[in-house]
Amino acid sequence: MLHLLPEKILKENLPLAHSETEFLQLIDENKGIIVKVSRMYMDDHDGRQDLYQEIVYQLWKSYATFKQQSKFSTWMYRVALNTAMVFLKKEKKHQIYDSLEERHDFPDESYNPDKDEQLKIFYQAVHELNAVEKALIFLFLEGQSHREIAAHLGISEVNARVKLNRTKERIQQIIKKYNYEF
Repeated sequence: MLHLLPEKILKENLPLAHSETEFLQLIDENKGIIVKVSRMYMDDHDGRQDLYQEIVYQLWKSYATFKQQSKFSTWMYRVALNTAMVFLKKEKKHQIYDSLEERHDFPDESYNPDKDEQLKIFYQAVHELNAVEKALIFLFLEGQSHREIAAHLGISEVNARVKLNRTKERIQQIIKKYNYEF
């Protein structure tokens, strides 16, 4: 998926202190973050691919501002989540969502038939959340602490903890609505 940025964009925006090769290597090492954010925010295959491409593009555009005061993955979370929230707002105005049965996964995602139903219900529930709740769940599933979640979202640690607990309860209610329990 690294071929998604046109060569012209890469050459025009190449930061002096960083190389295209270094950037592409960092993206490749951390592409799981982009795939997961794309799946959390978009419920159809084409939408996920478009969001993936938009996140990579935004990362490249802002790569020169990455000061290496934190890990690349930490910075990437913030850019990816912000991009996804903006992208989702734009897409909701223009997109008609496919039914759950018509959704497709990325070709490189592993398929496990035993987990398929559970994942479908989970992602169906996640798609009923608002953008901030999706970010909270994503960061929680990525193993981020309350402090890290708060830093990514620009809220207090206590607020992150409360919002996360409420969001977890909301997901459970949504899942029960589908007569399914984990």
